[in-house]
Amino acid sequence: MVVNMHYVSTRGAEERILSTEAIARGMASDGGLYLPESFPPVSLDEIRRLSELSYMERAAYIFSLFLTDFPEEAIFSATRRAYQSGDFEEDRVAPLSVLAPDVYMLELWHGPTCAFKDVALQILPHLSTYSAGVALEGKEMVILVATSGDTGKAALEGFKNVPGIKVIVFYPEEGVSPIQKLQMTTQEGENLHVSAIKGNFDDAQNGVKAIFADPDVTRKLAESGKVLSSANSINFGRLLPQIVYYFSSYCDLLSGEEISAGDKVNFVVPTGNFGNILAGYYASRMGLPVGKLICASNKNNVLTDFIYTGIYDANREFHTTISPSMDILISSNLERLLFELCGRSAVKVTGLMNSLKESKKYQLDITEKLGLFWGGFCGEEHTKVAIKEVYDRYYYTMDPHTAVAYGVYQDYVAATDDKTKTIIVSTASPYKFAQSVLEALTNEKIEDGFVALSQLSELTGTDIPTQLSCLLDKTVRFQGSILPSMMKEEVFSFLKI
Repeated sequence: MVVNMHYVSTRGAEERILSTEAIARGMASDGGLYLPESFPPVSLDEIRRLSELSYMERAAYIFSLFLTDFPEEAIFSATRRAYQSGDFEEDRVAPLSVLAPDVYMLELWHGPTCAFKDVALQILPHLSTYSAGVALEGKEMVILVATSGDTGKAALEGFKNVPGIKVIVFYPEEGVSPIQKLQMTTQEGENLHVSAIKGNFDDAQNGVKAIFADPDVTRKLAESGKVLSSANSINFGRLLPQIVYYFSSYCDLLSGEEISAGDKVNFVVPTGNFGNILAGYYASRMGLPVGKLICASNKNNVLTDFIYTGIYDANREFHTTISPSMDILISSNLERLLFELCGRSAVKVTGLMNSLKESKKYQLDITEKLGLFWGGFCGEEHTKVAIKEVYDRYYYTMDPHTAVAYGVYQDYVAATDDKTKTIIVSTASPYKFAQSVLEALTNEKIEDGFVALSQLSELTGTDIPTQLSCLLDKTVRFQGSILPSMMKEEVFSFLKI
């Protein structure tokens, strides 16, 4: 008999709920984040079995452990549509590429928007549609998204023209690359809306959270037969698919006889909002043999300081960098990790989150529990040097976020002399940040993003992804920008309520 997996809020005020309701709601009404009541174990024998399967089959198995109130056919259908008949290049979802002896690149950018968010946001619409049908009693789902560049486009593409769902994306006007901006502002789909804000990603994220917590919004939406949800990684349905590629990359090493079952592997993860690396932590809790989770930050290194000191202090200068998807000072998903570090005490987590809201700071007194993590950060010049060094040495082209991870990995090896096989999580195609990559390789600044695409292709002998090269011919649908204080009114205006 299948035992249902239940979900609880990190702040404890809500009842236990099933996965359909957790995905449909996105965020708990008490302001907390949903997470599973327990972590389903995956044995080494099961990992050996998974190593013989396709990515789609591995994903369906992992999903079945968490989505226990979904019929098996619904899981299989969603997974097949996302990963087998979806928009991934040559059916490659998360391939491993050998960079150097014992160092591998997990390429998560072969989807329709050339970024790792596709892995989750190609399947989330299918999970959301089923969840809405079960949990929302016919109400229309309104998905709010705050993005630092990649989530927005991936959500727009994934939910484009999905019946019964509307999507509203907010992004920082000056906080995304020109290609990322064009991807969002030219997006097609009548159920979609995109708005730039005058501020940074934290302003967008805080604005979305405030809308979720606003009783006036909840009331007006209810009166018009609508309910809020999220496609950010605050929604566990976004986080769950990311667990899969940690298991899958390990399975690929196993099937390729690079490791034996039970051998530990390190993962280096460029992260800003902590969702990507949190998925790796969850995989380790389930039984994946993880040595270290190396948390790679850019100049906005609040997570590095937290890992070493237990002090989370966002009272610092915000830096706009060439790795903009990591330009974040308030890492939402860290709340889920705090829940585990605090012994699943919702009272303690609520206190820490209240402190963060009031003073943008809190302190954890149990840093020894962070032993699985190693933190480091990579500044702008180091990032550029890493891009050129890897290209010159291995003829491999990295985007700036992956370069941050590589730079931090170099620091980790220098500090620890750890020779464990390591997977670097590569989060975006270099072509999404062609101007920055080209400048790192040639020391030339190219102002025109499309000229940079062509020159990068010519220099590296690689093809421009068609989903980026076609942007030049698309019409810009969404223009202008608003103050963060106007986000609520923007939502009401688009929904006509």
